[in-house]
Order: sequence, then C-alpha cells, then structure tokens
Amino acid sequence: MTDFPLPNDSTDLSGHVALVTGASSGLGARFARVLAAKGAKVALCARRKDRLEALADEIRGAGGEAIAVQMDATDADSMIAAVDAAEGAFGIVDILVNNAGMPDAQRAHKMSLDLVDNVIGVNLRGPWVLSCEVARRLIAAKKPGRMVNISSVAHYRYDGGGAALYAVTKTAIARMTEALSVEWAHYNINVNAIAPGMFVSEMTDGMFERMGGNPAPHLPRKRVPVPAQMDSTLLYLVGPSSECVTGAVIRIDDGQSARTRM
Repeated sequence: MTDFPLPNDSTDLSGHVALVTGASSGLGARFARVLAAKGAKVALCARRKDRLEALADEIRGAGGEAIAVQMDATDADSMIAAVDAAEGAFGIVDILVNNAGMPDAQRAHKMSLDLVDNVIGVNLRGPWVLSCEVARRLIAAKKPGRMVNISSVAHYRYDGGGAALYAVTKTAIARMTEALSVEWAHYNINVNAIAPGMFVSEMTDGMFERMGGNPAPHLPRKRVPVPAQMDSTLLYLVGPSSECVTGAVIRIDDGQSARTRM
C-alpha cells in the first residue's frame, strides 16, 4: 500500500479532544501532560479541583489547551457532566483515558461493604459508565474514537498480599476492554488497555518503600520504573498509527513478573 508514510508512526494528536480521569496526580497527570504536548485538547477530571487547576495552568503555560473538571468517579451524573464540560469547551471527546483507580489493602473477608462498593464503583462501574457515555456521543456524531483503560498486572497475577478485590476489578477492566472493542468495532471506536506493573506514583510510593525502596534489589531490573516509560505505549494506542489495534491489553511491568523465576 502507498497510502501511509514510511514508517507509519505518527503520534500527532492535533484536532483531538481527550478526557483523562484521575488526572490530579500520578499516572493520570502524566498522561494528561503527554496528550497535551502532542496537540490534544485535554479535559482533566478528578475530585481534587485545586490540583486540576494547577495542572491546567501548567499545560496552558507550555502552550497546550486544558480545562479542569471536578468529577466523582462513583457518581454517574458527575461523569456525564464531565463529558458535557469537555464537549462544551473543546468539542466531542474522541480520546478517553480511564485512569482513575482505587487501591484496597485489606484481606477480602475484612473489607467493609462500603469499601467493596467504592472499589468496584471507582475501578469498574465508573470506567463502564464513562466509556458508554463517550461512545454514545461518538456514534451519534459518526466519529471514530480511541479509549485506553488502565488495568494492572494484578489482572495476570495475585500473590495474596491483601488486594484481592483490586485484582478482580483490574481483570474486569481487561475483559471490559475486550468486550467493548467488539461492541464498538463497527463504529471505528478502538478500545485498548495498559496493564502497568509497579511504577513510581502516589498510589505505590508507600508500597515500594516498604519493599526496599528504589533502586529495588528485589526486582529483576533492580528498579521501579517511572510514568514517563509508559508514554510511548499511550501515544501509540491513541495515535493514528494504531488504527487497526483494538481489544489489546498491553502489559508494561519492566520484567517484574519474572521475579519468581530468577
């Protein structure tokens, strides 16, 4: 074929509108910065409005476009309102990054029902509701779209450390990715997932410090990777070069899964 450049590797996101959940810190903030740096207009969504405003100011200061949208990932009305706000500011959302997540560090039989409901609500129900809302609008507008869900290596392996429900929800996210990719393939909406291992972030800081810090001699590569090392995968999945990729779950764990075979 001669319709594509050589190599076909563009990550230009000019003209696209992205919505990133959990954007007030950690991986979500990094994802938002990366998308904005590549030309996307970005709606930053999370509960902590002050942090979102600071990030939006940073992105605008660097020449990008962003708005801060306070959103509760357990409240469907709040999520729909966030999509409304993004669309009102920039146009139809055609890139969705379902990053918001809630860890649990308790044994399954010790979890309160409220905690069970919150973990399932943030980690699974929220991404489902938001994905369907964005897809509904893309389908009505007859526009293609890209969705990236953040799963976890906990989808592939759980060692009994006290996060069983988290692992279950991240497996559900991987399966949701596969199922919705089939549901919406006809509408040119690609749905993929990233399954990170342990990365440096607010969520994992305390965890890897308890495990020996960074450098990390207990890991195969003696390090805990940083969010920047996920940039290329994110940009591939939301960029034009991956138009034929849908339903994929890409594990990024820096070889951490190999630790028991050393």
